[in-house]
Amino acid sequence: MEGKDLLSVSDLSHEDIQLLISNAIDMKTAGWVSSLSGKVLALLFEKPSLRTRMSFEVAMRQLDGHTVYLSPDEVGLGQRESVPDVARVLGRYADAIAARTFSQETLEVLASNTDVPVINALSDLEHPCQALADLLTIYEKKEELAGLTLAYVGDGNNVAHSLLLAAARTGVNFRIASPGGYEVQERIWQLAQNYAAGSGAEILSTGEPRQAVSGADVVYTDVWTSMGQEAEADRRRQIFAGYQVNGELMACAREDAILMHPLPAHRGEEVTEDVLDGPQSVVFDQAENRMHLQKALLVGMLGGLEIPLTKY
Repeated sequence: MEGKDLLSVSDLSHEDIQLLISNAIDMKTAGWVSSLSGKVLALLFEKPSLRTRMSFEVAMRQLDGHTVYLSPDEVGLGQRESVPDVARVLGRYADAIAARTFSQETLEVLASNTDVPVINALSDLEHPCQALADLLTIYEKKEELAGLTLAYVGDGNNVAHSLLLAAARTGVNFRIASPGGYEVQERIWQLAQNYAAGSGAEILSTGEPRQAVSGADVVYTDVWTSMGQEAEADRRRQIFAGYQVNGELMACAREDAILMHPLPAHRGEEVTEDVLDGPQSVVFDQAENRMHLQKALLVGMLGGLEIPLTKY
């Protein structure tokens, strides 16, 4: 993976994902190492974040590298300074760029105007680092990936897009229940179908949450209103009212099913508090694993020292 961009889960092969999970498991055990001593990661954010910023900053610190955080006001992407110019400047200072942007197009312009790797730390289209950390969490809890069934209930948003692609790549059956008009994008669905044909995964889109969750190993949900959609919040609450993950819906899944959510959660909306804080919830393990997966990603991209691998 050295020198590659990560703008989409589709930038990774099944083998790449396997290697990232294996490295993340070993790095989680190894703790602090000097794999990226002297390396600098620029964090270029158009949106605020708790987990994304903390996980990247702590990951680089544990690898003996450094981060420089650039807030929206400091850079003004496309306003105070053009996106290509920002990319060219950062490429002279940093060894990699992790960008959290409103638009996928901004990431693509950044990547096309610098020679250093660019990481999608969230865009309107995808959230690949989240999906990869989710696969790591599922593997830790279930000790396998291929053949499991992941049910996603809610908006076909950026998290759903990346999860769908990651699942299809790795042989995880993926079912998504969304209201009409809020399904995943057709081009993402078609790409996932191509991946599923190769991996043996089964993918399903439905309007019925119970159909998606029935017998699932993993139940996943996310907020109904993402950042930048606040004006739609009241309308979305009405449209998604039947898509809440609660005890009754969780009972349709396998008895040992786990509950996942990328956080932040709107407690009492997309998921009830008793389920989010219940024994099946692994949401804070997910949050921690963002850091471990990103350590593996950064080492792979920046050519850090290899560590012994445990093949998953």
